[in-house]
Amino acid sequence: MKISIITCVLNNDKFIQHSLKSFQNQNHKNKEHIIIDGGSKDGTVQVINDNKNKDTFLFTSKDNGIYFAINKGIKKSSGSIIGILHSDDFYINKKVISEVVKIFKTSKVDLVYGDLEYIGKEFPFKKIRKWEAGEFNKDSLKKGWMPPHPTVFLKKNVFNKIGYYNTNFKISSDYDFLIRVFKNNDIKKKYVKKTLVKMRIGGKSNSSIKNIINKSLEDLSIIKKNKIGGFLTLFNKNFSKINQFFK
Repeated sequence: MKISIITCVLNNDKFIQHSLKSFQNQNHKNKEHIIIDGGSKDGTVQVINDNKNKDTFLFTSKDNGIYFAINKGIKKSSGSIIGILHSDDFYINKKVISEVVKIFKTSKVDLVYGDLEYIGKEFPFKKIRKWEAGEFNKDSLKKGWMPPHPTVFLKKNVFNKIGYYNTNFKISSDYDFLIRVFKNNDIKKKYVKKTLVKMRIGGKSNSSIKNIINKSLEDLSIIKKNKIGGFLTLFNKNFSKINQFFK
């Protein structure tokens, strides 16, 4: 099974090489890395060109935000499985993709997800917190549950069932997308109880008070749109993160 990993990037020449090498070191052979650059002004494109191989496909142009870029990457991909690897992130070891593909083959599922570790921005060996996704059940979404977005791998035909990322949401469209996926009972899911991805802290959504407020407002709008609750669901979603610091 061919897997397509999509990385969207804008001005991240400091860490994009680490993500590139993480993909290239995966021992699964039938893979491609679709990189959507939003018109970087630093050395990002040069770093990508200096480090890409035959499995790397770079597309660079101005876009309308990360979710617009993700949708573009999905449409340009040729794999039967899609995964997202942010330009700050990397896989925990070289077997992640091969293990995920094996689960798709043996379990006949549409989606595989696992756990994630947050690490220091400048110190990738310093673990800040661990996001243990846990098993999904019918009450999970009302409790504010969601799996770590970069650990979610899904068959490309899922997008034909539920659509793409909603670009009206600028910060939390991944939350909306995952709710739509997990609400759909026809999409079979499988949880892998192990860390798949390491993510550097310091994402856009938490970079300022303004962004935190905007994210919460988007989250609440998404919760109401998908009819999974209200303020209590939003509170539980945010409160559940505290426990991640003690894992």
